[in-house]
Amino acid sequence: MNLHLSNADIVMIMALALGISLLLAFRWRVSSWRAVVFEAIAANAAAIAAVVAIEMLLA
Repeated sequence: MNLHLSNADIVMIMALALGISLLLAFRWRVSSWRAVVFEAIAANAAAIAAVVAIEMLLA
């Protein structure tokens, strides 16, 4: 499977990660730095998975 990420895909990953992290911040009401780090990792993983899924559907 060849997966080519263009600039638009990277921008979409960052936008999705920001949106998901904001939703998680409102949902979990984070108070420690560990929670913020976990939230950022979870948001980035979800954003990457979403972009890869869209790429696979459009391929």
